[in-house]
Amino acid sequence: MTKNIPIAPIKRILKSTHMRVSDDAAAELEKILATFAKDIADDAAKMATHAGRKTITAKDIELAIQ
Repeated sequence: MTKNIPIAPIKRILKSTHMRVSDDAAAELEKILATFAKDIADDAAKMATHAGRKTITAKDIELAIQ
């Protein structure tokens, strides 16, 4: 899988715990977040299509997370 989310923001999120962060920890979180985001996007796209729209809305994202 190619990287979808830049590592720098991932490291900033992890560093908000006030701990040091290894590069492999940031890479692992990036993989998990990218997969989670792709799953949400796929579900949101299905909802938009079902509603007869070609645009994913914030409501589609909210519903996909539920």
